Amino acid sequence: MTLRDGLKAGALVTLGVLLQIMFVSEIEVASGHPDLVLVLLVVAALLRGPVIGAAAGFWAGFVLDVATFETLGLSSLLLTLAGYGAGRLGQVMSKTSPHPPLIAVGLATVGVLLGSTFLHFVLGTTVSASTLLGRVLLPTLALNLLLAWPLHRLVRRLLPLATRERREVSVAV
Repeated sequence: MTLRDGLKAGALVTLGVLLQIMFVSEIEVASGHPDLVLVLLVVAALLRGPVIGAAAGFWAGFVLDVATFETLGLSSLLLTLAGYGAGRLGQVMSKTSPHPPLIAVGLATVGVLLGSTFLHFVLGTTVSASTLLGRVLLPTLALNLLLAWPLHRLVRRLLPLATRERREVSVAV
């Protein structure tokens, strides 16, 4: 975990925010929208850990809120938690699961959508539960899962895994 990795992850999610605002937000399939920023953040956090995931999530949320004139801090909070959670999940699941990107993107999508709904409820705006679960969550989840594998491969090339040094232990007799 270096400063260089943090800067790369920050640049990656900044590019993701720009692409999300300019192009991806226009894509709608069955009332669901793909969340390119969330998928990029989760994949970067899986590869680089919870600290870089949380920092990149905060930065992505801040840039997203400023660029779209949304409630400042709402996306930052949700994406910081998603980045940290994905980084921790990457540490835990790296050896036990064959599909960490799919699982992490699925959990992050559900968590961010439900968290956003809860925070909007607390702030005074409401959304019908049937609309949220039936018409928005499932299509958004499917679209994000479709983006998970190709973006994981792309980000893995940009943020390659560091090779660990092998240490030999010699026993003196």
